[in-house]
Amino acid sequence: MHNDPELSGKYLGTISGDFIKVCDTLKEASYQIRKRGISEFPIFPICKADQPVGQLIIHKEQLDTDWNYFASFMDEFVQRGIIDPDKQADFKKTYKEADEYCCLFVIDQQFTNFVFIPYPED
Repeated sequence: MHNDPELSGKYLGTISGDFIKVCDTLKEASYQIRKRGISEFPIFPICKADQPVGQLIIHKEQLDTDWNYFASFMDEFVQRGIIDPDKQADFKKTYKEADEYCCLFVIDQQFTNFVFIPYPED
């Protein structure tokens, strides 16, 4: 896996197209994760194949999307070594307002990174 901080047009197009279909579900999942006290830092891994991080909430065939969507949170990422325990404070500073932005963790062969995408305004 190559970790490139810039989101190429290839990814931006498919993620944006999918996001319109899944944003309401992800926003509700984010709210529930925070409301139930699970975490203040929900993360939604997305991948075109199965992967072990988080729990599958939307299979790509379910809504005809390019990506599978999983629900997770910062503590799982720390436990799995994706976020270094010493970097949690940095992650929290970088994390955007969960009611306004969705934290995606894009997993693909050429790109793996966190992406914050704004929820559409009502």
